[in-house]
Amino acid sequence: MQPFSVRAHPFGKIASCSRRPAVLYYINRKNLAQQAILPANPKPACSVLVRRIVLSAKEVTGSVNGVSAKAVFYRKTALLSVVHALVDMSCAALFFSVLKGEDLWLGMVLYNACAFLCQLPMGVVADRLNRNMLFAAIGCALVALGFGLRSVPVLAMVVAGLGNGAFHVGGGIEVLNGSDTKASPLGVFVSPGAIGLYFGRVFSANMLSLPWLLPVILLLSGGAILLLGKSEFREGSGNIPLSFDMSKNGLWLLILLFLVVVLRSFMGTTQAFSTGNLFSGSDSWRTGLVPVLCLAAGKAYGGFHGDRNGHIPTAILSLGICAIFLFFPLHPLLTLAALFLFNMSMPLTLFASARILKGAKGTAFGLLTAALFMGIVPFFLGLSVPVSNVLYGAIAAISGVMLAVGLRKPV
Repeated sequence: MQPFSVRAHPFGKIASCSRRPAVLYYINRKNLAQQAILPANPKPACSVLVRRIVLSAKEVTGSVNGVSAKAVFYRKTALLSVVHALVDMSCAALFFSVLKGEDLWLGMVLYNACAFLCQLPMGVVADRLNRNMLFAAIGCALVALGFGLRSVPVLAMVVAGLGNGAFHVGGGIEVLNGSDTKASPLGVFVSPGAIGLYFGRVFSANMLSLPWLLPVILLLSGGAILLLGKSEFREGSGNIPLSFDMSKNGLWLLILLFLVVVLRSFMGTTQAFSTGNLFSGSDSWRTGLVPVLCLAAGKAYGGFHGDRNGHIPTAILSLGICAIFLFFPLHPLLTLAALFLFNMSMPLTLFASARILKGAKGTAFGLLTAALFMGIVPFFLGLSVPVSNVLYGAIAAISGVMLAVGLRKPV
């Protein structure tokens, strides 16, 4: 790194480096007053100007407290991804340990409504609040509170569901803000959730022996999120001012993305990705873990593949091959491959919706999670879906066509 040099300037001193533009770090108030820029003793005005210059310096240098902005973003994404798995695991553990008998159906519907459907209004609030890490930390606290309400199972699931939704919205906006033109960070963020849900269900009975463990870990995780995002309490999270303005074709693209997510959610309630007797003789937890890992890996890899090869080609390739494997499930391993391919488009879909609603990324995120809820409504109503490879393959193919159109840039 080349050393900084100091040179004279009418306003004071300037620190400069040959690799970076000059950054004003000191203001000579007297000179400012002489040039009629500020009054002789302008404490309020000067403090505002100094604040703006400091913020501009951070933007120019790309660093905060000596740490590059990119490094801070990677730390936030890593932390939020790990906590995502923890939040979903806690919700699943609470769900399968407290909901029994008559409470099961009602608790299931209310939890999913709060966790998915309510992300839409939460997204609007989070966009306006401009405190994304705080929003995510509040979500952790609410899920922890749900464990304290176990004596009232339905209420516990409502509170946990709201916490789950708040975490997803806050974390999702924060990752989207730093993603620039990349969908890969979003894929990394969303992928651990499925793993958390799986382990929460598997170990829900064991977790009852230590009912305080998960709430404590959740609160510590919320504290870590607040610590890493402490700068936003003064400066905000960098959200674009709330606006629902869209381009001419933005609404139609958003509708297509919404329908794609509805179909994806609906497919998750069917037997489309059943592996049959592939794992016969294996432990039951391994039987379920392998498909979950394929699902999570597909979400994570889809963002990276899309960034490197283009979002539209990735969507067409992944869903096209998936449709072929579902039409002709010649071997259970092909079904696992189809599961991987089917989920590759998830981060691309979320990224595209945020690109359409640039001034309301949380709203866009919440809109598509509301679509997830719409896709499982037939399951809640007990409607039977015929087991048909033709149907499954057709849904994947239709999703691919709709997504290829929906991923077009708004004009």
